[in-house]
Amino acid sequence: MTALFPNFRALQVEVDPTVTINAIVGGSGPPLLLLHGHPQTHAIWHRIAPRLAQHFTVVACDLRGYGDSSRPQGALDHANYSKRAMAADMVAVMLSLDFKTFRVLAHDRGARVAHRLALDHPQAVQRMALLDIAPTLAMYEQTSEAFARAYWHWFFLIQPAPLPERLIGADPAAYVRDVMGKRSAGLAPFDPRALAEYQRCLALPGAAHGICEDYRASATIDLDHDRLDRDKGGKLSLPLMVLWGEQGVVGRCFDPLKEWQLVAADVQGGALPCGHYIAEEAPDALLERVLPFLLQG
Repeated sequence: MTALFPNFRALQVEVDPTVTINAIVGGSGPPLLLLHGHPQTHAIWHRIAPRLAQHFTVVACDLRGYGDSSRPQGALDHANYSKRAMAADMVAVMLSLDFKTFRVLAHDRGARVAHRLALDHPQAVQRMALLDIAPTLAMYEQTSEAFARAYWHWFFLIQPAPLPERLIGADPAAYVRDVMGKRSAGLAPFDPRALAEYQRCLALPGAAHGICEDYRASATIDLDHDRLDRDKGGKLSLPLMVLWGEQGVVGRCFDPLKEWQLVAADVQGGALPCGHYIAEEAPDALLERVLPFLLQG
């Protein structure tokens, strides 16, 4: 990863006795936390992190269960893979660097962690940009046939262990190629070094279980947390930017801006000319939108 992230340093932070979070840090200026999606690692940011580091101290983490972060055995209620637990991981990482407040740019699964981070730790997050998601509760409650067919993995990965783990573990490299390559742009946008990193990490012991537990938590305990927040009637108050790929599933099956306006008071955003993997498919278009937003305040 050194070639993809020049002048970044590696970081390992023990966030509790069973979990260590892997990260890289580079640049200078106000802190910016980057969170990746499935089935990837912090390597998704390699096309924009060096440029962001000209303006920010960039901290790019692997979520628990992913990359070179810890992959603990899931609890019976999946609570240790809840977005609440993952958000707390990120607060601990940033505090280890003496950052009590920070900005966030997050994609896919990482964006779900970021949403919970802003809900549970509003004093920590100054502003936030989320890529190619609608709120988890909205997506589950509005599941259509088109969405279920396109996001089949949402319903495969939540099956009881060890069925999905066994199938992924039989050929993790093929799982990465198939999941990522069947999106709108195929495998063409991905740097071979980054793709090899995603495949290496999914082949690690416990990695298939970790990603499954992330999704199992989202279909159970995370929905409980989200419903409680909805019942309270509160909204995120921080400045929020939401962006999605115009060739992707989220924008076709949902109205992302409308859904985020239901849960946040200060929202802006729109579609970018790409598919799901925005940071790798359209890095220049992404930076054009998010950099002025993240530099505000």
